[in-house]
Amino acid sequence: MGIVNIEDELHEQLRRASKASCRSINAQAAFWIRIGMLCEINPGLSFQELVARELKAAGVDPAAAAA
Repeated sequence: MGIVNIEDELHEQLRRASKASCRSINAQAAFWIRIGMLCEINPGLSFQELVARELKAAGVDPAAAAA
């Protein structure tokens, strides 16, 4: 584990997003980093497609969540 220095405004946005997403600030930062990496290596996929692919890989069943 390490420390990452980011701009104050980005940290404030991170803090706000973590509240809205019910995640810790660290978990929100990790989510943004992971999505950013996935976007860079899969430029043809949308955010929704990336999330759907990751959920499927994790074994999440959308039909069960909708019920």
